Amino acid sequence: VRKMDSLPRTELFDFHGVSMTHSFTNNWENIQSFQARPDDILIATYPKAGTTWVSYILDLLYFGQNSPERQTSVPIYERVPFLELAIPIMDSGTDLADRLPTSPRLIKTHLPVQFVPKSFWEQNCKIIYVARNPKDTVVSYFHFERMAMNLPEPGDWSSYVQRFMQGKVVFGSWYEHVNNWWQKKDTYTKLHYMFYEDLVEDTGREIDKLCSFLGLSPSVEEKRTISGGVQFDKMKINKMTNYSTFKDMDFNISPFMRKGKVGDWKNHFTEAQRKEFDEDYEKKIKDPTLHFRVEI
Repeated sequence: VRKMDSLPRTELFDFHGVSMTHSFTNNWENIQSFQARPDDILIATYPKAGTTWVSYILDLLYFGQNSPERQTSVPIYERVPFLELAIPIMDSGTDLADRLPTSPRLIKTHLPVQFVPKSFWEQNCKIIYVARNPKDTVVSYFHFERMAMNLPEPGDWSSYVQRFMQGKVVFGSWYEHVNNWWQKKDTYTKLHYMFYEDLVEDTGREIDKLCSFLGLSPSVEEKRTISGGVQFDKMKINKMTNYSTFKDMDFNISPFMRKGKVGDWKNHFTEAQRKEFDEDYEKKIKDPTLHFRVEI
């Protein structure tokens, strides 16, 4: 058996104007022709924005009561398939989604809005977008790239911050991603845009908003149970949500679920980096209605 670290890391390339790797473009025709159903729910995020968290919340809201056995036997990445993922060690995301036995199907994606398969719009599917402030995102992504073997080698922290600002990371520019999805909600009404920081601040409140968007009315007790069960420390030790069963990650380098905090960026950014990053942010996020919190 070859050790993980002996496998070559993937390279970034420009894919229709967005930095990508082959793990997410190999299956492109099947992704683009994917047939969504009207009750599908798409969870869309830029990487490291709380995707697994929101996936788990939705999975519990829909299936926690009536099929509890899924919670202990099926890892989250099979319950909520990653649409564009196509790596040799497992079935493609489109195949996993096609085989989902649940209704609704919960599907996750990191695709920029312009790459989302047409059928999701045509079927008028509900879409939940989660955004996280860029400073915590870049820190989390840096640590994730160190341990995720199907992603490029991140290099050192200071060069990584530069690459992040340039959009030279997988799934491209964070700024374009959050901006374009934010604008989409003006023309597409079934899009619920939420913020990671709000979830950290008051998980219960955000679950209420999700329920009202989805037309769900769980009991107070059910909501309390879900809110408690999805806290970071619980998910971090839950083998079905912490990705410890996923073959392509090296937990000796970093856990998949690292801290889940708001403001950890302060432990990474130098004052000079912060200043440069803030100036860059001001140039790229021009919409005054899109507001991110870097601490709570």
